[in-house]
Amino acid sequence: MTGSRGQWRWRPNRAIWGIAIAFLPLLLGLGVWQLDRGFEKTERQQRWSDASGPVEWPVEQPLEGQPVVLSGEYDPEVQWLLDNRTRDGRPGYEVLQPFHTAHGPVVVNRGWVAAPAERDRLPHPETPGGRRTVEGHIWSWPTPLVLGQVNAVNPDGWPRRVASLDRADARKSFSNLAAVPVRLADEGQAGALRTGWTPDRMDAATHYGYAVQWFGLAVVLLTLTIATSFRRDEDS
Repeated sequence: MTGSRGQWRWRPNRAIWGIAIAFLPLLLGLGVWQLDRGFEKTERQQRWSDASGPVEWPVEQPLEGQPVVLSGEYDPEVQWLLDNRTRDGRPGYEVLQPFHTAHGPVVVNRGWVAAPAERDRLPHPETPGGRRTVEGHIWSWPTPLVLGQVNAVNPDGWPRRVASLDRADARKSFSNLAAVPVRLADEGQAGALRTGWTPDRMDAATHYGYAVQWFGLAVVLLTLTIATSFRRDEDS
């Protein structure tokens, strides 16, 4: 007499479901985070390419990438040299300098300069004098490219080499400093050095791709967990 084929029954394994419950929120959270980053970069890129033209400074609710126009003059002395910025394989700095407007100073990123051959020498690009009108985009305070705190070089004088710059540090020199910095639009602006800004290391499409991967892993984990919860009765 041949045995009858067993039936599939729902018999979940607590250990497997415990692992799934622990990891599913993490995978879904990572996917949502990557989606948010992608949306944020898409909106920022749209602001950078806004064809409606720049708005007069100051801006009530500044958003990164928003085009602006400022009138004022550069501070002739103060320069922060943002370290570890390479172009075409050459080491160099991005020059950050206060730009004094009627509403207070704004930190302006003038662009890139090559570093001297000797590490202990610092460039000091010439500053255009007089009142100027420049166009740029609202920028974010630069973060260091290396982990950990890096002390500034020439901390008591100018120019000053820094790995990063935030508003708190910049306000030690100017208490009424604007909340956000500005990056010059192009090399046609007064005081501009080498611009040709490189895009983000990770664009919106890359973030969306990562989001799909995280959501895909969540689906696979849930599918496998459910599949292993069905077991066939032994043949009788």
